[in-house]
Amino acid sequence: MGQPAIEVDRLSRTFGTGSTRVDALAEVSFRVEEGTVVALLGPNGAGKTTITKILATLLLPSEGTARLFGHDVVHDTGGCRRLASVVFGGESGLYPQLSARDNLRFFGMLAGVGRREMRERVPALLAQVGLDAVADRRVESYSKGMKQRLHIAIGFLPRPRILLLDEPTVGLDPVEADRLRSAIGAARDDGVTVLLTSHYLLDVERLADRVLLLQHGAITEDLSLAEFARRAGYAAAVTVKGAGTAPQLPNPLPDGFALADEHRGNPDGWVVTLRIMDWDHRVFAHLATLFDDVDVEDVQVREVRLEEAFAQLTGDGG
Repeated sequence: MGQPAIEVDRLSRTFGTGSTRVDALAEVSFRVEEGTVVALLGPNGAGKTTITKILATLLLPSEGTARLFGHDVVHDTGGCRRLASVVFGGESGLYPQLSARDNLRFFGMLAGVGRREMRERVPALLAQVGLDAVADRRVESYSKGMKQRLHIAIGFLPRPRILLLDEPTVGLDPVEADRLRSAIGAARDDGVTVLLTSHYLLDVERLADRVLLLQHGAITEDLSLAEFARRAGYAAAVTVKGAGTAPQLPNPLPDGFALADEHRGNPDGWVVTLRIMDWDHRVFAHLATLFDDVDVEDVQVREVRLEEAFAQLTGDGG
């Protein structure tokens, strides 16, 4: 295995002293391999943005080390900044009286993008994020979502090898968010490494190869996306709706099944929701037996949601 894109070793960060001291990070260690998308998840205040700022060379660690392709974020900030782009988003960080095109040119110049490349990249990125039609309007007239798209274009402009994305889809409508996910996926396909923080777990579901769970300043889980989803405790939920007499379910249910919800005798008939622990060849045979002698009108299958796994792992699972 080659050199990791991101290597964090026993990273700590404190704010304040004495009675006001806050340990934002406590000896955090992880590696991110080149060309992968890793989601950094955790409750508010867990330390996600602190890690992102340290990797972006915007904040010094109190202890420990962090490297981007071997470049130390403290001792080689220039090398790190040539490798990575960071996108925090929000409404700040842009020049409101300049146009989107001029903002891109300005930040591209700061990032060392050459004039010839700038002439090619700026129009292409404006089109990619859907701002080409308003590229010469002042940014102060933009909506929150439009500003977020401009932040993304600025982050992509210098062709970074590492993208640090902190809540990239905040403020975006579903169409805009999906367009951004496609752009991030395309960057990953081109070999770009992505560290993503997001409260929208659809971003994680669509993009991430791996999930790091950060709680109270420490990494508590390091899982593949599939392993993370399984931490919800089941694989899928099957909702069966019918008319007439409700099914008499056995107690206990067959192995691998659990009753999640049941509504009997309402005007619209009955509804039963079962949780399936794991899919195998027996699942459909058991379902056929459980509902064999009742009038079934509809069957819906829903895979487990990442929100449910997140709730279980952070202690909010009820």
